[in-house]
Amino acid sequence: MAARAALAAASSISRSSRPSPAAKLIPRRGLAGGGDQHGPPKVNIWEDPLSPSKWKEEHFVLASLAGWFLLGYGGYKLFGGKKGKKEEEVGESAK
Repeated sequence: MAARAALAAASSISRSSRPSPAAKLIPRRGLAGGGDQHGPPKVNIWEDPLSPSKWKEEHFVLASLAGWFLLGYGGYKLFGGKKGKKEEEVGESAK
């Protein structure tokens, strides 16, 4: 009997505490707020180009990938590029 009374009381409380339809339209950000920063603030790569430790992570990744590409391409051109062209003169081969 007491359990039924407690259940009825809880259901009447939950019915009365329903949010109004207008309250459903209020945006809730949850945990998307700014929060506290850990460490110094990050800057764009063009604002402080000589300090990679201060760059934003995305900018550091792009700069690293570009550097590795240039290193690989330079090595390819230096060691694996075209060999020297052998040019024959037309007059000498006819002799």
